[in-house]
Amino acid sequence: MKKIRLEDYNPSMGILIDVQHPEDFKKNPTPNSKNIYADKLLLNYKVLLDYNQKYYIICNKGFLSQKVVAMLEYFGYNVTQVIR
Repeated sequence: MKKIRLEDYNPSMGILIDVQHPEDFKKNPTPNSKNIYADKLLLNYKVLLDYNQKYYIICNKGFLSQKVVAMLEYFGYNVTQVIR
């Protein structure tokens, strides 16, 4: 599993997705990120994601993002976990 720190992320690298619950995202948003809750993303990944794109996945504590990255890697997507 690829990992980078949030300080090392640059929007030109790919799309940053915050997988926190929308209520948590409102309280603590990640700058330059798109909020797609982990469950919604994993249930709809074929519609929401593009195989040709790079994705950077973040959450507040790292547990959800780790789960999402592991699953999306299994499905063949280019994903990296972003650590706060």
